[in-house]
Amino acid sequence: MERRIQPTTATNDKSCGSKATTALIDVDSLTMVFHRGASLLTKLRSRAVQQPGLRNSVRWFQVQTSSEVDLHSQLKELIPEQQERLKKLRSEHGKVQLGNITVDMVLGGMRGMTGLLWETSLLDAEEGIRFRGLSIPECQKLLPAAKSGGEPLPEGLLWLLLTGKVPTKEQVDSLSKELRNRATVPDHVYKTIDALPVDAHPMTQFATGVMALQVQSEFQKAYEKGIHKSKYWEPTYEDSLSLIAQLPIVASYIYRRMYKNGQVIPMDDSLDYGGNFAHMLGFDDPAMQELMRLYVTIHSDHEGGNVSAHTGHLVASALSDPYLSFAAALNGLAGPLHGLANQEVLLWIKSVVEECGENVSKEDLKKYVWKTLNSGKVVPGYGHGVLRNTDPRYTCQREFALKHMPEDPLFKLVTALALINIGVHSDSVILICLLQVSNLYEVVPPILLELGKVKNPWPNVDAHSGVLLNYYGLTEARYYTVLFGVSRAIGICAQLIWDRALGLPLERPKSVTMEWLEKHCKK
Repeated sequence: MERRIQPTTATNDKSCGSKATTALIDVDSLTMVFHRGASLLTKLRSRAVQQPGLRNSVRWFQVQTSSEVDLHSQLKELIPEQQERLKKLRSEHGKVQLGNITVDMVLGGMRGMTGLLWETSLLDAEEGIRFRGLSIPECQKLLPAAKSGGEPLPEGLLWLLLTGKVPTKEQVDSLSKELRNRATVPDHVYKTIDALPVDAHPMTQFATGVMALQVQSEFQKAYEKGIHKSKYWEPTYEDSLSLIAQLPIVASYIYRRMYKNGQVIPMDDSLDYGGNFAHMLGFDDPAMQELMRLYVTIHSDHEGGNVSAHTGHLVASALSDPYLSFAAALNGLAGPLHGLANQEVLLWIKSVVEECGENVSKEDLKKYVWKTLNSGKVVPGYGHGVLRNTDPRYTCQREFALKHMPEDPLFKLVTALALINIGVHSDSVILICLLQVSNLYEVVPPILLELGKVKNPWPNVDAHSGVLLNYYGLTEARYYTVLFGVSRAIGICAQLIWDRALGLPLERPKSVTMEWLEKHCKK
């Protein structure tokens, strides 16, 4: 039974107030410089994409040639080839060493330790994420969009992650339709969520809703009937696509329950995945729908070592179904050092505005940064466990802001903070050009360098997303991680299907005690 509730008209207010201060930073000049820098970046990126050598250098850089619009059939053709590839890799190179494990790695959260197979994406410390070999700018250029020149459709990225091929618009439209057909949530899921206090954290409600969906798992039913392990991937595929389809409904229900007096907005069959998600949340501004398409796409996958992806993979390796595995992943995503960071960024930026004003001066910003650090906290939105340059997910959001909201005060503040932080990066022509006009690098980098622990002072994906959402009226920062969770399902579920298709084993690394390490190091 699917719950139907009449929609109400949602109002998206964009009002804010702040204290006025004397600005020592010329914000207009800064914005002009930033526009020029972004324009130069776009031109350089376009040139790089057009280089013929690039197509030959990326193995997965291929456009779908088949006219088959059924994703399941496509996978069924691809899987035997990849199974043989894995078998050959193991038989011919199984004993090849991939590096040395140090005590620092064991004590430092396994940073830098290669230990997982993750087919759908690969993260490079310098250039950022690639989805099946394609960078974010390449995905923006190649994946089908809802409108000409628009942001990529998340359904297109799901097809790419699963097949390794860029889909046609017809294939993406077919997948959109399939997801809409699967987007029915049983009534018991709503009742389970309603049993929680309305002010329970959105991620608590979201993980609870996913667990409630688990009773319909096709994988669990097939496993209990004795399905052969070579067929595990098929019910996993069914669960994964159904879960991906249902998540925006569950997520929007939680949002409307918490913030809009429970007035739920039903799905619009004419809209795509990202557009429908925005619509069900209560946002029908075409720009907001474009933002949601971009948001879901760039947050979908970030290779396998991050907390949510690794958790989903780990739990699934025990043959837990996609619902159980993804619910576990959500609980990892809810941590302040992972997905909750996008909530913390906006709250921190608003605290800067509240105390220092929108046109914050260098000196006031410096004092506030030190105040944050001295209180035992971090400046959220900067740095990354792997990346050593500006996160390209940040860059594409910045370009979206430059196009749609260049005069927004919070965007200007984020721009200033970003320029301050990226000022120490001397290898980029674009950033050097920015530094020649502005001395903003004098503020934050010296502070971060004084700490003696900073490897990457550049902005990451969380530094921008909250400001964009806030601009279009989604101001409830506590909810932001739920958006991240909906997005991350695409990458985790795509890889989970391949985990089952390739027959990847139970994950079971070796652990040691400090005593063992001490004795080993004395040998």
